[in-house]
Amino acid sequence: QVQLVESGGGLVQPGGSLRLSCVASGFTLDYAAIGWFRQDPGKEREGVSCIGSSDGSTYYAASVKGRFTISRDHRKNTVYLQMNSLKPEGTAVYYCMGQTGQYVYWGQGTQVTVSS
Repeated sequence: QVQLVESGGGLVQPGGSLRLSCVASGFTLDYAAIGWFRQDPGKEREGVSCIGSSDGSTYYAASVKGRFTISRDHRKNTVYLQMNSLKPEGTAVYYCMGQTGQYVYWGQGTQVTVSS
């Protein structure tokens, strides 16, 4: 069974940091492009960052560039999103998405709340 499970969300003060994890089972992340998305209630889901399957190239949305870092641990079959200098507008449910070939998988999401 293919599954993506996110963790690491929580409540953090503005300026704080969190590291999100996306653990895959049923397929190898080495051969998948992995993306992080976020969605606040009443808003569209937006792409935050992604990492390619072949060369490991990365992409960041302008709103998080310089503050977020995506990385992959091949041994643990896990992709991370290190989030620093968090802002209140970063409050959302964060989702992990994996694409391999024609297949796309989503995790259940993890809540991130940035508030004082």
